[in-house]
Amino acid sequence: MKVAVLSFAHERAATYARLLHDAPGVDLLVADPEGPPDDPARGRATARRLGVAHADSWDAAFALRPDAVVVTSDAARRRELVERAASIGAHVLCEQPLAATEADAEAMARACTDAGVRLAVAAPVCFSPAFAAVRRQLADGAAIGPLTTLHGAYVGPGEPTAGGALRTHAAVLLDLVDTLLDGAPAAQVYAQSNSVLSGDPDVESAALVSVRYTNGTVAALDGSWSPPGHRDEAGPALTFVGERGSVEFTARPKLLGGFDSATARERWTTGGTDPCAAVLGAFVDAVGTGRWTGPDGATVVRTLRLIRAAYESARTGRPVDVGVPEPARP
Repeated sequence: MKVAVLSFAHERAATYARLLHDAPGVDLLVADPEGPPDDPARGRATARRLGVAHADSWDAAFALRPDAVVVTSDAARRRELVERAASIGAHVLCEQPLAATEADAEAMARACTDAGVRLAVAAPVCFSPAFAAVRRQLADGAAIGPLTTLHGAYVGPGEPTAGGALRTHAAVLLDLVDTLLDGAPAAQVYAQSNSVLSGDPDVESAALVSVRYTNGTVAALDGSWSPPGHRDEAGPALTFVGERGSVEFTARPKLLGGFDSATARERWTTGGTDPCAAVLGAFVDAVGTGRWTGPDGATVVRTLRLIRAAYESARTGRPVDVGVPEPARP
């Protein structure tokens, strides 16, 4: 199987390239024709280090007809690369965020559906053993009974250039909930936000979102920036409450704690499987089997629609009814 890593703009691109190079049965190709001024040869240097083929242009990369691509370009380039990959029949794993607007996400999902290829979204947390265990518990229902409510939190450093907390932190939670609820459509959204930490009224730094789904489940989600200097990044955490019990999920559980004399701060070490290796392994398997259990293009379309509704709710102070048409899946 020939797999192309398209661009090294994303911080995980080099890790993906290394893992794919070491994967059995994978013939790796890399392309990075738009390297930054301070490192224009970053892609060629990585290709040389790994001993793999390098394409000097997007045209050259697609002319080599990869079976699958990993899109790790700047966010503004992702729609073009996804659509070009679909046009040659290549399956796609795209980094987050897939798109900034519903229109772009819908176009990308439609292009892949029409071409009969997979559009997978890179969400490593969805392929951890803990996440798989939670999915089994929810599907079985024996332990907690029918799901009634869920609570989620993803609090971490904010990057104003990437958008406000609704577009970054809350979107991660909404993708996870959508995946765990198997794409159940939402009925209504209510949101509140503020810009205390950002200092910019157009960039929210705190966001509380409540979503009522058509199956009766209610989600209460906190996707907010952490205060400056706060470095305890545990990753997304979710609690699922059923009629008979509850189950908790933490993306990066704290396994070992202590005091770091260099920083004069408490320090925690997390552990578990390599998340990048897990998501790549699942994607390579999905190319052959067609079975992908993580978020996809349709997930992102639903999430962006909920975020749009959340912005409207935060602006008006009122709940917003949501209609979520289902894009066809490949």
